[in-house]
Amino acid sequence: MNLVSKTYWAGTPFNMRRLPDDYAVESLLLKAPDGREHRGLLWTSRKNPEPKTGAVVMHPRGDFQHHYVIPRLVEAGIAVLAATTRNPNNDTTTVHEEIVLDVASCVSHLKNARGVGNTVLIGNSGGGALNGFYQSQAVAGKGGRLATTPGGRPTRLNQVEMIAADAMIYIAAHKGEGMIMNEIIDPSVVDERNPHLTDSSLDMYDEANGFRTPAELDGSDARWSDYDTSFVTRYRAAQLARVARIDAIARSLIAENERAEQLHADPDFQKLPTDRQRDILRREAFEPVMTIYRTMANLHYVDRHLDPSPRDYGSIFSPRPDLMNWKFMGFGRYATTHAWLSTWSGVSSHANQMVDLPKITAPTLFINAGKDQEIYPETDAKPMFAAVAARDKTYVEFPDAQHYFNPPFGQKDAPDIEKVMDAVVPWILDRFGA
Repeated sequence: MNLVSKTYWAGTPFNMRRLPDDYAVESLLLKAPDGREHRGLLWTSRKNPEPKTGAVVMHPRGDFQHHYVIPRLVEAGIAVLAATTRNPNNDTTTVHEEIVLDVASCVSHLKNARGVGNTVLIGNSGGGALNGFYQSQAVAGKGGRLATTPGGRPTRLNQVEMIAADAMIYIAAHKGEGMIMNEIIDPSVVDERNPHLTDSSLDMYDEANGFRTPAELDGSDARWSDYDTSFVTRYRAAQLARVARIDAIARSLIAENERAEQLHADPDFQKLPTDRQRDILRREAFEPVMTIYRTMANLHYVDRHLDPSPRDYGSIFSPRPDLMNWKFMGFGRYATTHAWLSTWSGVSSHANQMVDLPKITAPTLFINAGKDQEIYPETDAKPMFAAVAARDKTYVEFPDAQHYFNPPFGQKDAPDIEKVMDAVVPWILDRFGA
């Protein structure tokens, strides 16, 4: 039974469909200010080997080294540093207070190593929140940045160089991975250790609560569900309650580590029996990984009345979210305690665009896809744009475009991508030139 959306059948949907004309590409091994290495590709035009404007394209876990924005930017004479973070294709250990240092190394490379005068951060999907978090910390300056992660570990943000970008571009960006989790986590899970235990009164995929089960696997005959206001209110509150319960589990596990650290640091540690010392050291070293079951349960997937838009039924991952909710594929399924609190908990994470955008005054271009199945006009796009503090800010809506601006399945060309770039390239050149 193939539950995965056709969007993914032909490959990664955010990858470019053609190479730039007359380009040069250089493979880079980048080093973040904390010494961690990550990789990137620097794409430039042979016609403009010393560009004065450069763009950084990244995502917390996705590999954007061949992102669809690259060809048109390069052909316009704009350098593009498309990079991974230190955790490509796997965010189990992703702590946002660490991966923003990977963004810092990219901006620094363009500015300091390549002599690029103007840098633009381009954030597609989760890359938008990553860039917004970076920029908010960069403009705060040393001494004004976050000193600790949500899990209590010290950061290096106040000790390192973080150069603020000159402009921001958000393409189908969301509020933050934690903010997404607040809306997609299934609140009917009763026991984190036994995902089959379900509170039926909070199960959005129970027909007693307003769900209409599609008869076909692909959801083509899908009848939109219709949840009443009281259920929606209870459901959303229960989602936050489940996130808070997982937060409590994460913090209790962190506390166990910290207790072991204290015992190890005690002057009498060496006087303990060998087996007791060994147990303490193991508990100090232990880094548990939490499994977060059933994270494909946003009411908006199946009820278009809640935030009306021309979107298709289901999520970007599947036309049958009611079944995909039980599969591995999805958001935030594995996380260490610190990664959960920093990245995936919308209760605890600092990477929240509704907090970050009011701190950012750099020129901002905000692009929304009208048929997006994860980002919704009244819930996400309009509030985010309203939160942008920049005086120079532009909102562009593509009402018929999907999240990745991909074409219908089987179509080679992607006209919506070209329309996006028709907006992006002039916007950059009008402000900085090439």
